[in-house]
Order: sequence, then C-alpha cells, then structure tokens
Amino acid sequence: MPNLKDLKNRIESVKSTRKITKAMQMVAAAKLRRAQEKAEQSRPYTERFNAVMGKLAASVGTSENAPKLLSGTGGDQTHLLVVLTAERGLCGGFNGNIAKMARAEAQSLVAAGKTVKIITVGKKGRDAIKRDVGHLFIDHVDLSEVKNVGYGDAQSVASGILDRFDAGEFDVAKIFFARFENVVSQIPTMQQVIPAAFDAPEGNGEASFYDYEPDEQAILADLLPRGVATAIFSALLENGASEQGARMSAMDNATRNAGEMIDKLTIQYNRSRQAVITNELIEIISGAEAL
Repeated sequence: MPNLKDLKNRIESVKSTRKITKAMQMVAAAKLRRAQEKAEQSRPYTERFNAVMGKLAASVGTSENAPKLLSGTGGDQTHLLVVLTAERGLCGGFNGNIAKMARAEAQSLVAAGKTVKIITVGKKGRDAIKRDVGHLFIDHVDLSEVKNVGYGDAQSVASGILDRFDAGEFDVAKIFFARFENVVSQIPTMQQVIPAAFDAPEGNGEASFYDYEPDEQAILADLLPRGVATAIFSALLENGASEQGARMSAMDNATRNAGEMIDKLTIQYNRSRQAVITNELIEIISGAEAL
C-alpha cells in the first residue's frame, strides 16, 4: 500500500496532467473553429466543381479523344494509395481509423493480385501502417513545418502524383482522409481521383443548354489536373477540422478521467491519513495506560 507521500505526489502529478489536457482541449477548440470554417467554406466550391466536371465527363464519355485522366490507362493492375493523416497524435482514433481503412484496402488489393504503392502524407499515418504494409511505401510528404495548409501544399502533392501517372507508374489513384461531421464524428473516407470519377449529372437534358469553347476535351484536359489538386486540398481541410475535433474530444475525456482519478486518490489519501492518525492515537493511549 502506498504511503501518504507517494499518494500526495501522485495526486499532484495527475493534477499537472489535467492542466495540460485542459489547455490542449482549449487550444483544439480555438483551432477547430477556424479549421471547420475552412472545411465548410470549401465544400460548395468542390461540389460545384465536381458537378460541372461531371457534366463535361458525361458528354465526352470514354471516347478515344477523352483525356487520359478521365479514361484511364485501360487497366487497373497498379493502384496508388495516398494516405492523408496528421503530423501529431493525441487526437483519439482519428489517425488510426484512416490508417485502418487504407491498410484494409491495400491488403484487399494485394490479395486480389494487384500491385499496390503507397504515398503517406502525415507521419502518424505512416507510423500506423508501416509494420503491415511498409514494404509498399514509395514516398512520404512531410507537412510538419506547415502551420496553415494551403492550396499550394495540395498542388505540390498533386503534382507528384500526376508526374507518376504520366510516367505510367500506376493505373488507379485513391486518397484516404476523414470527412468532418462534428466534434465526435469524423468519417474515414476513400475517394478515387485517377481516373476521375464523378457522380452522374442531374437532369439528362441540362447539358444541351451549354456550348463550350474550346471543346469539352480541351477543357477537361486543363481542369482534370486541377481537379486532383482540388480533391487533395479539400481532403486536407477536412482532415484539419477532423483532427482538431478529435483532439478536443479526446482531451475532454482525458480531463474528465484525470478528475475522476484525483477524486479516487484523494479519498484513498484521506483514508490512509485517517488510519495513520488512528494508529498514533492508539499508540499514545496505550503508552499512557502502561505508565
């Protein structure tokens, strides 16, 4: 049984930990508001961009003149998985859930006889899947020095992916990230970016009201690379909000758990202290009676 000094030291240690987790919770709450605004503000543009691209893609189809980013290479033997996670931990299951989905997809493709290559963005995702699929890694993007992720960062990642595609290193590319719903809900998401996949446009006759200059193929050839960068940028923004939301929730739980532990230790300390006092009184009374 620990003595009074050990219990007191432990109580002080847990109180210090609670101060840290409470501070981290407040910092995450402040960052969450800005990150959530950025993620939500990017959604209308991304949705509209994809809607326009979907109409163009539907009119072009998979003809011989269709851009390679839309029609693909004609095969699906080699898959590139781009795993987007955080550079820091202490955010609950945020990194682990994304890594779990990417690991499952990689193992499923390998079991199906496909060739898999993995690019990681964020060291936490890299660390999470390194043991199982580390031999599939071909590159890593370090954003630890970037304070505010911008479109330029996404464009840099997209450029590397597009260069590999032009070099014929893969047939299909997918990105993995967490879509932000709320503080307690971040949904792991897999999205195919090459070949570009768009939802069917609403209203079959709507596309006939538009004439494009230059033609659809030329527009798609120019916009499809931007579409890859846009998808990655949107995923990074969603990840930013999801990370802060998950960290806020995790630190809130840690703060409450520390408080509960302090209460239990305080009760144990008081009981031990009372036992010590009782023993001292017994010794004094026994000594007085012996005299």
